[in-house]
Amino acid sequence: MARLAALHGVTVLDLGQIYNGPYATFLMAMAGARVIKVESLLGETLRGRGQFNTGTYAFAMLNQQKESITLNLKTEKGITLFKQLVKQADVVLENFGPDTMESLGLDSETLLEINPRLIYAAGSGYGRSGEQRDYLAMDITVQAMAGVMSTTGIEDMAPLKAGPAISDFFGGIHLYGAVVTALLQRDKTGEGIVLDVAMQDSVLPTLASVIGAYYFHDMEVPPRTGNKHSGLALAPYNVYPSLDGYVSIICIRNSHWRALVSAIGRPELVDEKKYETIPQRAELMDEVDEIVSSWTSTRSKAEGLKVLQECGVPSAMVRDVGEVLADSHLHDRGMLRDVKHPLLGDVTLPSSPINIAFGDTGEPDMEPDLGASNEAVYGELLGLGADELQALKAERII
Repeated sequence: MARLAALHGVTVLDLGQIYNGPYATFLMAMAGARVIKVESLLGETLRGRGQFNTGTYAFAMLNQQKESITLNLKTEKGITLFKQLVKQADVVLENFGPDTMESLGLDSETLLEINPRLIYAAGSGYGRSGEQRDYLAMDITVQAMAGVMSTTGIEDMAPLKAGPAISDFFGGIHLYGAVVTALLQRDKTGEGIVLDVAMQDSVLPTLASVIGAYYFHDMEVPPRTGNKHSGLALAPYNVYPSLDGYVSIICIRNSHWRALVSAIGRPELVDEKKYETIPQRAELMDEVDEIVSSWTSTRSKAEGLKVLQECGVPSAMVRDVGEVLADSHLHDRGMLRDVKHPLLGDVTLPSSPINIAFGDTGEPDMEPDLGASNEAVYGELLGLGADELQALKAERII
């Protein structure tokens, strides 16, 4: 199939940093937009100054299919050049602190005056309005404020953060969705807009089960339940030991329970009155978990999964990162691909889930070198020649 080109013709000036903004613009680039990553002369923080570090992989992953230009926004000439680029752009996206762009004279109002059709998209921890707008935010702080940490872990122990950077990436996904929605709206109105996407707002809906339990129990804050159902309303719903790891099992229907007891060789449990309904099984959660564990613990996680899936039981192996990266299913679908990276060596990089949904399994370009597209972008969009670019470089503007 041809490469996904839904956003072909859309030009994005990407001021994104770390994960949140760059993931949104990665999705745009993979959907066919021309994404121009605007970096300082030292490069975006995650780039790592060209040295291998723990952020090198993330930078490579999030900046595929993009172009890179350098621009010193702390100079008057740099600001002028950026404003000229804005005239040619459809989207400006940033996830700086709330007043950073204002301090540079590049606030949304100014940029929309330059280009009334511009989509100005801002990502932040808590939004650009309200009493928390100025709170410094990173993924872990948003998890804390949004209630995620209070629900994660085991009661009577300290709250835990989710392992992945869920706030950053959920925020990035919603930032992408807001931009695409705004582009569709602009087709109807002809007008640009300012978008204010908060990570906290994006994470909040994930608490649906916890909030449901809160209201169901007369607004009593539910305890942290570890790997059990957050409302303690389902059993089995847990992670169970195997000979070589763990298996995750959930039964949300009576048919799942019947399939499970058949799979584990205990069909007589179907006729046990005390296990007849979901609420009854939830009341006997520890007893149910012991029944399941006594079976899973006698075989490998792969053997257990095979039997459970063949019998129609929602289940999975608990896999580590190495196992996931080697997953032939993800490789066959095109979501993962093996590449040779100049700094990382042999690594596995993901595609965009949206591209896979469209059947686009083409290989994107790897992340650009710092300023690799200076000549192309400044030449094509602003008409600057080689001598002008050399002079700007000598002045440390680009």
